[in-house]
Amino acid sequence: MTISIKRIYDPADEWDGYRVLVDRVWPRGMSKDKAALDDWIKELAPSSELRKWFGHDPSRWEEFKKSYFQELEDKGSVLDQISARAEKEPVTLLYAAKDTEHNNAVALKEYLERRMA
Repeated sequence: MTISIKRIYDPADEWDGYRVLVDRVWPRGMSKDKAALDDWIKELAPSSELRKWFGHDPSRWEEFKKSYFQELEDKGSVLDQISARAEKEPVTLLYAAKDTEHNNAVALKEYLERRMA
């Protein structure tokens, strides 16, 4: 299984495999052509309320992950699709946040890896 994460503003690479945007809001200044997406799965993004509460504040990271993981519990079929694809080819979870360590794609990757273990 290969799941990686990448900022959507970074150039697409042939090694990205299946490129899926996991943000609820379309990234500013990014054209659909330049994004080179295979899919945009908004329902894998945290709820608007959770996203706004978190505000990319590293001091809220652990609580954010806990709440986000609870939200993901209801997304089984979509998570199964991503997991099945990751067993066949690389999957790259794309995000727009500037913080490369504390964002929903990082948390989602962790959740998927635990779920598939």
